[in-house]
Amino acid sequence: MDLLLSRRAFLIGCSAAASPLVTPVTFAQAKGENRLVVIVLRGAMDGLDVVRPTGDLGFAALRPTLAAGQGPALNDFFTLHPAAEPLMPLWRAGELGFAHATATPYRQGRSHFVGQDALENGTDALDGTPTQAHDGWLNRALGLIPGAHAETGVSVGQQRLLLLEGATPTDHWFPVDESPLSPQGLQLIAALNEADPLFAAPFAQAQRLADTADGMTGGVPRGKGQYRQLGTYVAQRLLGPSRIASFSFGGWDMHKDQARAMAGQLGGLSDAIVALKEGLGAAWGTTLVLGITEFGRTARENGTGGTDHGTGGLAILAGGALRGGQVFGKWPGLGESALFESRDLMPTTDVRSYPAWALQALFGVSGADLETRVFPGLDLDRDPGLVL
Repeated sequence: MDLLLSRRAFLIGCSAAASPLVTPVTFAQAKGENRLVVIVLRGAMDGLDVVRPTGDLGFAALRPTLAAGQGPALNDFFTLHPAAEPLMPLWRAGELGFAHATATPYRQGRSHFVGQDALENGTDALDGTPTQAHDGWLNRALGLIPGAHAETGVSVGQQRLLLLEGATPTDHWFPVDESPLSPQGLQLIAALNEADPLFAAPFAQAQRLADTADGMTGGVPRGKGQYRQLGTYVAQRLLGPSRIASFSFGGWDMHKDQARAMAGQLGGLSDAIVALKEGLGAAWGTTLVLGITEFGRTARENGTGGTDHGTGGLAILAGGALRGGQVFGKWPGLGESALFESRDLMPTTDVRSYPAWALQALFGVSGADLETRVFPGLDLDRDPGLVL
């Protein structure tokens, strides 16, 4: 048996969707120079780790292990994760921002599957029940943007994004490329093999050899060229006929060994955003990037160096069109009485409001349409002034 299994024969078969180059990317065309990129961060990204509330006295007590490591200060209250430091030039230029304590209206179950559908569908149901058409909010918004040409839409990856599914048809592009496993994918395969002495040792040896061969450690991609390639491709599309783009970035479900996994994830996401800026050139000045996740993580770290499914999360914003250099939203605090159900960061802002404000500022979608047709039941409230 050849222990050095090829990535194409072995890893693609196990977890093709883990690669950023084969996760869904969707594009749509509209008139004007404004551009919007929506990144679906699948797996429930831990916002408390990405943008750390070090000024809150409860943070270090809740996360004695995960709070370690000195990252760059965003202000006198929040600190950025060290692995996201490549994004600091954007912060200093006012082209990076964050929104803390965000969540969809979904509150029952903390299921990835329901939560992601609720995030992409834009439903206001507490149980995540989708709207009757079971379409995506970005698809509905596209139909309200003057001059939009739905026939130019294309989705990239194994599966189409629900976010842009609906009455507007889109093409589908699936590049076949090497597909490294996510940390969760490797953990699943290892668990399946470790119970059988016949397979446990050969699998472990094969993985060590593969890691050495392709520059990976523990399943976290180290060959960041593929993240940059994704950002460059999206930029090329936005310089052509497209004005709205969306893709998904998986691997944020970190129940254990989060310090290692988060470093790899944030490194890859940073590379994709930086490549997007470089690829867009002057068009970056009219671009807004919005990264959203289905829900956050528990305020307390667990016993295996990770976090479990939570509620309040984080949205990531970037772009030359952004009025950045700030953390948006109302901070609820991490005291015992301030936590949602005594375990999670309390949501203070409907995450749907951020893409709604972006769609209004960039493409002129009316508030009435946003609150009824795009995001049913949304109360836009006061515009935080995301866009310059």
